[in-house]
Amino acid sequence: MASGFFALLDDVATLMDDVAVMGKIAGKKTAGLIGDDLAVNAEKASGFMSARELPVLWEITKGSFLNKLIILPLVFLLSAFVPTAITIILTIGGLYLSFEGAEKIHEFFFSHAKKDNKPQLKKLSKEAVLSMEKGKIKSAILTDFILSVEIVIIALSSIANVDLLTQIITVTIIAILATIGVYGLVALIVRMDEFGAKLISLNEKENSISNKTGRFLITALPIVVKGLSVIGTIALILVSGGIFVHNIPFIHDLLAGLPAILGEVLAGLVIGFLVLLIIKLASKVWKKYN
Repeated sequence: MASGFFALLDDVATLMDDVAVMGKIAGKKTAGLIGDDLAVNAEKASGFMSARELPVLWEITKGSFLNKLIILPLVFLLSAFVPTAITIILTIGGLYLSFEGAEKIHEFFFSHAKKDNKPQLKKLSKEAVLSMEKGKIKSAILTDFILSVEIVIIALSSIANVDLLTQIITVTIIAILATIGVYGLVALIVRMDEFGAKLISLNEKENSISNKTGRFLITALPIVVKGLSVIGTIALILVSGGIFVHNIPFIHDLLAGLPAILGEVLAGLVIGFLVLLIIKLASKVWKKYN
């Protein structure tokens, strides 16, 4: 009995060693995509009233964990029994991400008037603010779902040569750590101004280190948020373009002569604006006949 117990411990230790090694490999493969995930979700989690930032972020985080709970077993099953479905799901997700990126670019260049006339949150009723919050939360969770699918699939494909149990444990750990890391950093970013205000309140000396640091954090927050908005849009285009280039042979062959990143940007932009055009035309037709 004792020998059997120690043999079990030895098997567990070996499994954990394998998981650690495979985790490093999968982590390197997904690092760029996790960075894209951070940029996209930081942009989506900002823009709320100060008192609502953390509650909204917590709702998005819970949605992200629920996404992983759905995605992980589904991807393992599809990878084992219907591998073609993985490519189809990725392509559909890529269409959505490219559309979101194209829509943001279109709004930046052609919707300034609408943005200027946008009502301030303080002037809206409580019900209107909550409705806007729910809309942004749903959008953030949907985008998180698509990016999470990509992260899980890339992590899984990078360790395809190991046994199933090691794959399941490794990819699950990567998915959980990605969620904790991404939303933990997002929480720090959106609360920069509050932390800065607390530093300023520590003393009344204007030239103190705490005062200067606090003012820097408050001043930097809108710049960081705007920067993340730009990075998030680029990330949407790059991630979607990468999906198209790596999973659709026609697009891969068409862009084979270009540098990888340029090909992915072109694929994401062109397909994104095509989807945007189709949706806008469909919307006009729908409104006309309904």
